[in-house]
Amino acid sequence: MQQLIRGRVLSFHADPHDTTDNHRYREYGAILVEDGRILAVDDYTALARPDLPEIDHRPHLILPGFIDTHIHFPQVQVIASWGAQLLDWLNTYTFPEEARFRQQGHAPAMADAFLNLLTDHGTTTAVAFCSVHPESAEALFSAAHARNMAMVAGKVMMDRNAPPEVLDTPRQGYDDSKALIDRWHGTGRQRYAITPRFAITSTPEQMAMAGQLAREHPDCHVQTHLSENLDEIDFTLSLYPQARDYLDIYETHGLLSPKLLLGHSIHLRPREIARMAETGSRAVFCPTSNLFLGSGLFDKGGLRAAGITSGIATDVGGGTSYSMLQTLNEGYKILQLRGQKLTPLSAFHWITRGNAMALGMDRDIGTLDPGSMADLVVLDARATPAMALRMDRAETLEQELFILQIMGDDRSIAQTYVAGRAMKPTG
Repeated sequence: MQQLIRGRVLSFHADPHDTTDNHRYREYGAILVEDGRILAVDDYTALARPDLPEIDHRPHLILPGFIDTHIHFPQVQVIASWGAQLLDWLNTYTFPEEARFRQQGHAPAMADAFLNLLTDHGTTTAVAFCSVHPESAEALFSAAHARNMAMVAGKVMMDRNAPPEVLDTPRQGYDDSKALIDRWHGTGRQRYAITPRFAITSTPEQMAMAGQLAREHPDCHVQTHLSENLDEIDFTLSLYPQARDYLDIYETHGLLSPKLLLGHSIHLRPREIARMAETGSRAVFCPTSNLFLGSGLFDKGGLRAAGITSGIATDVGGGTSYSMLQTLNEGYKILQLRGQKLTPLSAFHWITRGNAMALGMDRDIGTLDPGSMADLVVLDARATPAMALRMDRAETLEQELFILQIMGDDRSIAQTYVAGRAMKPTG
């Protein structure tokens, strides 16, 4: 069945940092969708037919759905937990909460709530850490598959420096991950991410098992954390005294590649930056989390100049909002403190096509190219009285985008489509 989704249509075909010819905006646009994929994007008059069902979102903006490249599924009930930095926050809030995911029925209930929160905030694809329990990944993949929603996820591998309830062993971590890969990687729109949480919670033996999984499944992503917090770095290097630096732990175990997603990557040494660039390993900027936990200021411009591709992400529950709009808001401020600019076009490119490219998934998501999945977000820049008042003075598309970037949240999400299916209740 075909349907026409009508509105003001914006998509990107290049990075605004590289060229002024970077986007296509149709004031009177429409998107033709068939069987969950985009068939065509054009002016409404070129696509309209008397027999074609229409959904009219005028005067709202329609963009590709947002992509979140680093989020913790088991932390949905500890977001906004008061007053700690990284290591204390993990021990006080995160690990006890993740232990609950071994309880019968808990993970499926949280998976539905988690996916609803994502789509309510305009996010149509996420890269998620699950708990150590394979049931948590099973629940998330099952719920995402039922919605035909693209998810990249994996159960964390952790065999030390945490309570017994959230630990596995090197062999168990390998076996559980292998079984989940066999069951879910490539099933529908699901993809697996091999997930050693970080070097503090994995022994060298477990890191070796993660490397073995990466060699056996080179089409899987690998996700972990790097250089988020100065105390974390010191503790990590005390556990791996032979390592040249933090990144060397992952490098020694064969994890560096364009499939590697390194959450945070704030306090990097020159050798680490050079090796990330040489291997194509990705950095992931998590601005609300970095501010909330007092971790530091991400250097987007410096990493870009070195040739490193960066994603941007919420990092819930250390992050404080599921909204990629609010993530851009705080990212803008961090980069201001760095003496760097995040323009509106660059911002919206980053959370759509840019994050898709960081994942190597831009043929399916992140654009409105014909053949892409019809994952869409509909944005209302007048969603609140304050936004409406500000919009009365907006004169350009870029000004409207910046209002959304700074003032927007879930109230600005008029609708979210996953594979052409509306996910938010109407009326």
